[in-house]
Amino acid sequence: MKALVVGGGIGGLAAAVAFHQRGWQVKVLERAPEITEIGAGLSIQPNGLRALDTLGLGDLLRTGGPAGPPQGIRGVNGAWLIRNDIEELERRFGPWAIIHRAALVDILRAALPAHVLRPGTTVRQVLPDGAVHHDGGTATADLVIGADGVHSVTRYSLWPHAAGPRYLGYTTWRLLTAPHAVEGSVEMWGRGERFGYIPMPDGRVYCYLMGNAPAGSRLGLDRLRERFARWHDPVPALLDAARPDAVLQHDTHELPNLRTYVRGKVAILGDAAHAMAPNLGQGACQALEDAVTLAATVDTFGVDAGLQEYDRLRRPRTQMIAQLSRRVGAPAHWNSPLATALRDTVLPLLPSALFGRSITPAYSWTL
Repeated sequence: MKALVVGGGIGGLAAAVAFHQRGWQVKVLERAPEITEIGAGLSIQPNGLRALDTLGLGDLLRTGGPAGPPQGIRGVNGAWLIRNDIEELERRFGPWAIIHRAALVDILRAALPAHVLRPGTTVRQVLPDGAVHHDGGTATADLVIGADGVHSVTRYSLWPHAAGPRYLGYTTWRLLTAPHAVEGSVEMWGRGERFGYIPMPDGRVYCYLMGNAPAGSRLGLDRLRERFARWHDPVPALLDAARPDAVLQHDTHELPNLRTYVRGKVAILGDAAHAMAPNLGQGACQALEDAVTLAATVDTFGVDAGLQEYDRLRRPRTQMIAQLSRRVGAPAHWNSPLATALRDTVLPLLPSALFGRSITPAYSWTL
């Protein structure tokens, strides 16, 4: 059996590994001249680690990049708005891991024979019968997996009338700082903006910043330092420890719900199917879940029935998590001084177990 994977990111490579391990002939068609990943840190949460466990790769992250659960949310002045019971979270759900995005791609890529990977291949169209038109000709397979991101050619080919990505009103910056001492993973909320930081195993700190802005607007590191200069420690120090060339900025989009993730011999996964707001940090984890679930259902039921089972399992779950992610981050982007003052007054009064209860559906996943 042959599988063609369109896209060589985390979800596509994980799907390729899963099908390769089941004896399929796999090819990964990637537009970039080499299969790697830009970006900064990536928090792999317990469900993502369990998905990697099904590929035999989870322990590579546990030993290389252990990380604790998120400690909670602080205000601009440093006061706790939500403080999580991190020991209870780890007891209930298992460990977290932090890794550079490129390092996770390297781990997945190393689990595949070199001949599987076809970088520098631009896919032009995908057909429901398993034909893939690319700049080198046409390839066919028993199964095509569209893992080609939020602007997926696979999705545009097979769902041409589906609504495209929509801008959520805020842009996101990501960066890695020079080594700096911080105590755990924390997110801070202001008025229409937020700042999160996670320590990396080598002492560097992965930071992500989000701010309300018109689509397409761009700010460099100097302007970010000005924008967050009055925030509580360690925010100004972390920005001072960053280099201008380390800052990546992307506008934040999500995809409207699709009615199905499969068509003919084709399935889509990851951002191609359900790009979501990054507020829960579940994007990569859901792509990993998609990949191993697709391989398991097709292996168990065959291509036709397996694709239907994949859609039955994955579409409701991913769309639920996308909706939850949108809701969870919304209060951080309120602009009204009155609304944010009320938020900062009410949140500390909520029970510490609230986060664990709200995130249970995401973290408790098993294949």
